[in-house]
Amino acid sequence: MRTITLIALLLSCCLAWTQSENIQLKLSEHNLKIKYCINNFNYDLYNKLINTYEFDIDFSKKKQSLETKNAIWEVDSKFSETSAGTFDAIIQFILLKGTENNASVAVSFEIDNWSKSNYVLLPAAAYNGNRFESRKIPYSPKLNDYRDIGPLKPIIISDVPRLNLHEGPSQIQERSGSMTTPMIGFHSYNQKKGLLLTTTQANIWGDYGISITETRPETGAKAIISISSPLVREGFKYEIANHAIASPDKPANFKIGDTIKFIIRLRLFESEKLSNLYENYYKARYDLTPVSVPNYIYPFSECFNTIEQKFNTQNFVPEWGYYAVGMRENFLQDWQIGWTGGMISTYPLLFSNNTKTIQNVIANFNWLFPNGISPSGFFWDSGEKGNKWYGGDIRRPQFENLHLIRKSGDGLYYIIKQFDLMKKRNIKIEPEWHNGVKTVANAFVKLWQKWEQYGNFVDSRTGDVVVGGSTSGAIVPAALALASEYYQNPLYMKVAKLSAQKMYNDYVAKGITCGGPGDALQNPDSESAYAMLESFSILYEKTGEPQWLEYAKEMALQFATWVMAYDYNYDYDSTCLFGRMKMKTKGTVFANTQNKHGSPGICTYSGLALMRLYRATSQSHFLELLQEITLSIPQYMSHNTRTIADMPAGWINERVSTTDWFEGIGEIKAGSTWAETAMLLTATELPSVYVDIKFGKIYCFDHLQTQIIKNNQNFIHIKVHNPTNFTSQFNVFLENKEMKSKAWTENQLFD
Repeated sequence: MRTITLIALLLSCCLAWTQSENIQLKLSEHNLKIKYCINNFNYDLYNKLINTYEFDIDFSKKKQSLETKNAIWEVDSKFSETSAGTFDAIIQFILLKGTENNASVAVSFEIDNWSKSNYVLLPAAAYNGNRFESRKIPYSPKLNDYRDIGPLKPIIISDVPRLNLHEGPSQIQERSGSMTTPMIGFHSYNQKKGLLLTTTQANIWGDYGISITETRPETGAKAIISISSPLVREGFKYEIANHAIASPDKPANFKIGDTIKFIIRLRLFESEKLSNLYENYYKARYDLTPVSVPNYIYPFSECFNTIEQKFNTQNFVPEWGYYAVGMRENFLQDWQIGWTGGMISTYPLLFSNNTKTIQNVIANFNWLFPNGISPSGFFWDSGEKGNKWYGGDIRRPQFENLHLIRKSGDGLYYIIKQFDLMKKRNIKIEPEWHNGVKTVANAFVKLWQKWEQYGNFVDSRTGDVVVGGSTSGAIVPAALALASEYYQNPLYMKVAKLSAQKMYNDYVAKGITCGGPGDALQNPDSESAYAMLESFSILYEKTGEPQWLEYAKEMALQFATWVMAYDYNYDYDSTCLFGRMKMKTKGTVFANTQNKHGSPGICTYSGLALMRLYRATSQSHFLELLQEITLSIPQYMSHNTRTIADMPAGWINERVSTTDWFEGIGEIKAGSTWAETAMLLTATELPSVYVDIKFGKIYCFDHLQTQIIKNNQNFIHIKVHNPTNFTSQFNVFLENKEMKSKAWTENQLFD
């Protein structure tokens, strides 16, 4: 027995030694070292770092002793290789003797041979490390220096956490809740390697700190990625468009017996091109994510009816005949052609069976045309009081005539879709509507032919690019593709393809989409990311050309980084609003790297491109991502039976905060926003239930529960259960292989 025990012990030691050697070899191949750190801060000096104790990990030991000036620590660790290049670590710091005041502990990953050309990703927080020119301008930032304004200027972002584009100190400090997945990674263009480091959102000390720091290049370029606990941001924290708010974080005063636990997964991989980073990101997205069950509260039909009533009683302006964007408290909440409402909102309302709603939509068209077209040929940017039209942001003199180009792109895209729906509903398309929209399509062609870009902002008087660059016009290729069919004009399709290819080359292939929102300079954003996906998917369906499918697949993975992959732990005993209401954050969509909040839905789309992509590829993760988004939205709608922040029924606030960027974690103020339109679009453009007969798969986007009971060549038997307290009017869309091979036509569900 002793001999057997001794042999088993020796085998165990040999296996541990072999695994330790293998881990160290893999780390070495990626120029990587792992260290334990104990950091001390001066809280009175806003968390100035005054001392760091660093300890190299001894992988041959499960337990390791660390000694500081006033304390003795033990680190109990377990490292394992779960698959080739993927390592799991459970690490626990335990204070054995003494005290450690004003402190935080960390696991640090030191990368040698670092290059500033490396593309750094923190999902929804930093793209290419946010390594762009930056300007400190209060919210809502608009460029105010003539030297920054021009058609060929570089990307300029607001004052957000970022790595230094130039020489000098370079660091990003984030908290885990500020990302859609608590993760940091990079792609090395020079070494063709990639890394993704994932942790959980929090331990008993709260959110983790996640940071990356670059060293002086002349002393040997390195980057240090750290996961720390408790969260202590040195000097400053970020609030909206301002990265110079005094750090409120409190270091811990550790005492004997205190423990700090880290759960980490490290992925190391070959990365020939940037898209490999995003492919690995999607694999890693659920690495440490607990299973989530949606809040089944309101079926889509209840959401649609509630919001429709709200739009008819609160948004519609009867004296002029149009649907205001919001409650008309300012000009941007009165009328915008696109982005947050306007002619986007009329589209899902046109699906209604309510005669009054249809009359209101028709009135909206009559009100818009021809007065809603600016001298440039684009739509007027915004307006108020029914008869005042504005070319841009009237709050900023230098921008009063500058039109956010995505707004006219949205207007063109959604009005063409409405023309198709009107034909199916036997609603007459008036000549002024027809000709007005054609004027906008022609303006885009003229813009492209002159500038070979759509820019970010154009002059509403001349149609010239004033602020260039960006993917603000990401939806325009899709809009022109639809316009090409409607007006039987092949030039529109030609421009659509040329412009989509250029945006792919200049931005998507480099991991950047920006310029979608009008209030965030050119910070990377989810809005233009999704719009780019919509354009690529429609170009593929209209042309059958394979490159658009490849671009769409690539874009979908980039867009996925903006979608919350887990339910933030609001601590359900806490006093925050979303904690009390037991809100689930999985599936919310972060806005941009400036406005650091999730949102109920995509601004402002249904997500239909993900279904188009599934139909072309049969890759289930596209529909699974879509499910996350759609199932999340209804819980955020205020309702007579469940009021949120004292909002009237049908209101949906755009903000789901999981970080301390503005109002507070888990808090909102009352507000009627574009998220209501996103819910309407979701309820009309997507089926409640989608069944792929060939693969025997069922996907439910509505607040229903479904399963396939039996499936054979002759019939399929499915079960649909309504777990809510409301009647559900739902539809089921079934497809076989032959049906999937045909393009998804506009307004297909209305047919």
